[in-house]
Amino acid sequence: MPISAIIFRITLATVISGVIGFEREYKNRPAGIRTHILLCLGATIIALVQQSLSLDAIVRVTENPELLGVISVDQSRLIAQVVSGIGFLGAGTIIVTRTNILGLTTAATLWTVACLGITIGMGYYEIVLVGTGAIVLALTLLKKVIRISTIKKLQVKFIHRVETKEFITGYFLEKKVAIKDIDFSVDFQKDYRVYTNTYTIELPADLTYLDIIEDISVHQNVTNIKLLNV
Repeated sequence: MPISAIIFRITLATVISGVIGFEREYKNRPAGIRTHILLCLGATIIALVQQSLSLDAIVRVTENPELLGVISVDQSRLIAQVVSGIGFLGAGTIIVTRTNILGLTTAATLWTVACLGITIGMGYYEIVLVGTGAIVLALTLLKKVIRISTIKKLQVKFIHRVETKEFITGYFLEKKVAIKDIDFSVDFQKDYRVYTNTYTIELPADLTYLDIIEDISVHQNVTNIKLLNV
C-alpha cells in the first residue's frame, strides 16, 4: 500500500472523528474530541493492517501459484482477540463519580497503543509511523490549537432578588457569557426568600467557569453557587 494512501486514510479518520468528537465535547459529554479521534485512529490502523495482509497474500499467490489454497489470509482472528481484549484493560482506567467520568482518554490511548503494537508486530512500519504521529498530535497539540467552550449549568442561590439578579445579568453581559436558558425557584423562609436561578451558559474563549464562580460568589447576597453538568 503506498504511503500516500496511508496518510490520506489516517487524515480522513482524524477529521471525521474530530467532527463527531467536537459535537460531543460541545455538549459536555464524557467522551470528547480526543477520545473519538484516538478510537477512530486505532480502528483505522487495524483496518490498514488487515488490508495489507490481504494484499500481501494476493501477491504471494500470484508469484507462487502452487501456494494457492495453502496461504491463509485469516490472520484477523488474532488481531480481533487483541483488540477486543484490550477493552477490559482500558475499562480499568475509567473512574465514574457522581458528577464526572475520568480516564476515558487514557482508556482510548491504551486501546490505540495496542493497535500500534499489532501493527509493529506485523511489520507495517509506514502505518506505525504515520499513526503514531497522528496520535501524538491529538494528545499534545489538539487542546492548544482547538479550544472548545462547553455548555454547562450554573446554579446560583441568593437573596434580594432585584439587585442580585441585576448584578448577575450585568456580569454576564460584561463578560459576554451567552445565556441559553434559565430555570428558577423560590424557597420561602421565615423572614426572607431564597431564590435559586439555574443558568445554562456558554463561555467565551478567554473565560473559565472558575473565573465566573469566583467573581459572582463575592457578591454579598449570593449564598451558594455551584456548577452542574448538562
